[in-house]
Amino acid sequence: MLTTKHEQILQYIEGLDVGYKISVRQIAKDLGVSDGTAYRAIKEAEVQGLVNTIERVGTVRIEKKQRSDIERLTFAEVVNIVDGHVLGGKGGLHKTLNRFIIGAMKLEAMMRYVEPSNLLIVGNRDNAQLIAIEHGAAVLITGGFDATDQVKELADQLELPVISSSYDTFTVASMINRAIYDRLIKKEILMVEDMVTKEHTPTYLTIHDKIEHFHQLVHHTEHSRYPVVDDQDRVVGMITTKDVMGYHPEEKVEKAMTRNPIVVTPKTSLASAAHEMVWEGIELLPVVNDQRRLLGVISRQDVIKSLQYMQKQPQVGETIQELSFRGFEEYQRSGETVFRGKINPQMTDAMGTLSTGVLTSLMTETSLRMLRRLRRDDLAVQNFTLFSLKPIQLESEVEIIPRLLDLGRKLVKIDVEILIDSQVVAKALLTAQTIER
Repeated sequence: MLTTKHEQILQYIEGLDVGYKISVRQIAKDLGVSDGTAYRAIKEAEVQGLVNTIERVGTVRIEKKQRSDIERLTFAEVVNIVDGHVLGGKGGLHKTLNRFIIGAMKLEAMMRYVEPSNLLIVGNRDNAQLIAIEHGAAVLITGGFDATDQVKELADQLELPVISSSYDTFTVASMINRAIYDRLIKKEILMVEDMVTKEHTPTYLTIHDKIEHFHQLVHHTEHSRYPVVDDQDRVVGMITTKDVMGYHPEEKVEKAMTRNPIVVTPKTSLASAAHEMVWEGIELLPVVNDQRRLLGVISRQDVIKSLQYMQKQPQVGETIQELSFRGFEEYQRSGETVFRGKINPQMTDAMGTLSTGVLTSLMTETSLRMLRRLRRDDLAVQNFTLFSLKPIQLESEVEIIPRLLDLGRKLVKIDVEILIDSQVVAKALLTAQTIER
């Protein structure tokens, strides 16, 4: 299989040592390609997590993070998070930090906690900065202070970044903590890449294969759907048992296949893939790279099984939807499920009323929770129609009542009302569709 210039550059970048600095001009010169080709490949390498572009430093080869390490930040990312600038140790910006320590204690006590791969957040305490670097930790100086030449020289020598930020200690600690917290939420979101492994080679057909070959594969694998690739292994079609009906076994697959099929990438979320499958009535989706080359396939059954498994796992991070619903209690009244809670400041817009986004989120979440009680957790929201009758003020005590209108095998309809003092202030109609195996 021939590789394109784009792929050759990516392979070249992947083979570089961690910490190696690259540029568009250098890549273009070394590999004999145009600046445009080199630029596009470097941007793709950044998407794949092979390199990171750091302000005032350049583009650096970094260690590609596994999903299990996604919550770890590199020091280069810390620079961006705290709007900082690097005073020394630029060679270590690709390294990751295990944890950060706030240097607000006596020097002797503080040094008991400083270890390699840590980040010490401290003000203009020269001794603390120096000892931290000697112990293998990076340093973040708050208040916009500079570092001494001795600190900078040692940081350069040991490749441990010294970063300065104009923010105070509490602010930078909150910023870093928020970034790590966001990573934890992202880690919980299942992606297509979590299901497709490089070790698994998908079964496919080429545009030159005969339909007879399709029937042989069906007999051998007991599957009835396959992606079709061209001479460069790019997905150009899908073929199923229905497609080949009426075609002679000697005719080519290219003639019978469905062209330009829907595909997903490794970075597509499983929830999005599941919705695409339900909406389009697709049983199998090809997984491709940015060149549309086949990496694998995912089936509807595998996707649903994985999503159902994840729903049973404990959640570490909290999404906006979960945060909005915090503090609401559920109880039964006259045979109906009622959710009661108070509107807090985080739920409001600039006018001090409940924001439309949070309102929608609350009504959707209560509906889905009610359906879970009926053992219907295999649903994807298809349509949501909202009628906001009256502004909902901050500190209002609200009741949310979802009522089941229709529970079919494939479609569910729910009427949702929000009440304040028994008066309806918002109403919605929600329809959800079953994600079938």
